[in-house]
Amino acid sequence: MLRRFQALHKLGPRLSRLVLLRTMASAVNKTVHPFSKANLDDLLLKRFFYAPAFEIYGGVAGLYDYGPPGSALQANIIAEWRKHFIIEESMLELDTTIMTPEKVFVASGHVAKFADWMVKDSKTGEVLRADHLVKNVLNDRLEKDKIARDPNVELKKKAKKEKPLDDAVRDEYDSILNRLDEYSGPDLGELIKKHTIVNPATGNDVGDPVEFNLMFASNIGPVGNNTGYLRPETAQGHFVNFQRLLEFNNGSLPFASAQVGRSFRNEISPRNGLLRVREFTMAEVEHYVDPADKSHPKFKDVANVKLNFLRKEIQSAGKNDIIETTIGDAVATGMVANETLGYFVARIYQFLIKIGIDPKRLRFRQHMDNEMAHYACDCWDAEILLSSGWIECVGCADRSAFDLTQHMKATGRSLVAQKPIDPPRIIHKTEPEWNRKELGLTFKKLAPTIVKAVEELPVEELEKIRVATENEPYMLVVEGDEAIALTPKYIKIVDKTIKQAVEDYVPNVIEPSFGLGRILYALLEHSYWAREADIQRGVLSLPALVAPIKVLIVPISAQEAFKPLIQDIAAKLRKAGIFSRVDSSSVTIGRRYSRNDELGTPFGLTIDFASLQNGTVTLRERDTTDQRIGKVDEVVAVVSDLVEGVITWEDACATLPAYSGVQAVEGATA
Repeated sequence: MLRRFQALHKLGPRLSRLVLLRTMASAVNKTVHPFSKANLDDLLLKRFFYAPAFEIYGGVAGLYDYGPPGSALQANIIAEWRKHFIIEESMLELDTTIMTPEKVFVASGHVAKFADWMVKDSKTGEVLRADHLVKNVLNDRLEKDKIARDPNVELKKKAKKEKPLDDAVRDEYDSILNRLDEYSGPDLGELIKKHTIVNPATGNDVGDPVEFNLMFASNIGPVGNNTGYLRPETAQGHFVNFQRLLEFNNGSLPFASAQVGRSFRNEISPRNGLLRVREFTMAEVEHYVDPADKSHPKFKDVANVKLNFLRKEIQSAGKNDIIETTIGDAVATGMVANETLGYFVARIYQFLIKIGIDPKRLRFRQHMDNEMAHYACDCWDAEILLSSGWIECVGCADRSAFDLTQHMKATGRSLVAQKPIDPPRIIHKTEPEWNRKELGLTFKKLAPTIVKAVEELPVEELEKIRVATENEPYMLVVEGDEAIALTPKYIKIVDKTIKQAVEDYVPNVIEPSFGLGRILYALLEHSYWAREADIQRGVLSLPALVAPIKVLIVPISAQEAFKPLIQDIAAKLRKAGIFSRVDSSSVTIGRRYSRNDELGTPFGLTIDFASLQNGTVTLRERDTTDQRIGKVDEVVAVVSDLVEGVITWEDACATLPAYSGVQAVEGATA
């Protein structure tokens, strides 16, 4: 860049200004119009990014189908997620079943605790999620208060307004909203009564909050005696396969497993499009680590990444003040629990920014004590600011050893790792030694229960068994309060000295969990804007990395003479791995480009009559609408570099000359 400006300086002031103008990208004002969610929703439906499922049958709340651009956008996000996490972090990829036996979720706690609080309209029976009802009603009151206090709002718009809220009431509402995630069901019920919160749609009172389990239940097999559930997350598929994963990784820790797949939650009142649905795609990582060493070898690579944090202490005080600091400082001060958790928080940030999320509208919110699972060490949510408020899109939790421990208890299977002890330990143990033949002959099916009960006894009780005799046996109480007489015929207690070179431990788990549908919608909202000259001309400024279509090929004419060049350019783009689309419809070129701006297509190639004679093609950039011109191979090479992120549009402008709009070709007819 410096050399370029030095060369321009030698040309003299007038000529250098002309050259500079021809090599610079145009400026674009993307904020001239306020954001319109209605216009975005119309665009997404019109271009079939997604639409309500089974729409011709009236649709089902919380279920959506993705159309061609939505499917391609999601696939590109997933591809980048796989590259960013699975490939760059050498993770082990899984694809586990959706249908899960009930006993798995009993062990994990989902059957007992995977629930939200709901309330019912006292007259219509309509079901509402309690925390969302409180949030929506209080936000609406605060918005009305804001209008009432605004001196710039016309009096006629204030005609039906309520009186401004008392300052104390307004502050209380703000405090409630900032602490909303820590309220229990009874707490929400008290808030609903205290602040006279009713169903906004009917004005009717609502009942007390009751818990509703969010899992979809089903039966496995035709008999109906084997209950199963559609998984609400992919995580349990990781945990039950831990031992196989450990063996695949040659017994070495730390390592991570990763999975992208469908999950299901029977949401109480799904709404807001893709933000709260009943079927969705998740991407989850389970990183297994020694609980005694949660450092990360690559933490230094992200230590200087600066993030916006909302600490739990701030929220508990009813505030939402942001702390901006590096992840290195956040871990050093103990705000983030450990290096591995901090490393993944930073990597989550880098991924979201890379695919196009606005960093100014991204924060990491720490779970409050009442909100966080009892077994978790620390948890941070990546929240993205949308027109509807802050929305959780990624969770990153240190789940301790809870999951593996629960599945070990439920199955009796070992889900542990080993690590060497240097120097080895000398351990003195007191343990039972069984005469299993006599034990089995006497107690038959009860024998395993006896063995298990004795192995769980403290040393003091083992010493009592040691001195037991045939005449004075040790009385062991087992299941059903049955007393078993243990004598030296069945058992003796021995002392052993063991040299221990390795020790078992249950790994802790750091879990980043991504809701891809929410991320996709957030990206669309952050990318949307309208042309300054026409608010109806919407544009999606999707990065080329994830855009559904990378290049639009636009022939100026439908004549047969254009087809060989179109096919040649399309083939060269395919060879470069670039997805393109040809639009040879009869509408104007401007209209063709406009509808592809709505699809987020970053680049367009215009083929005109000069292209046939000169082998040139015009390159258009979506946001600026700037156009450059060059030989076909040269332009394809530039487009390839643009799509791969090797160069920016400003770099492309320095490589290709500006298109003047005039390329006279004799004998040309439309």
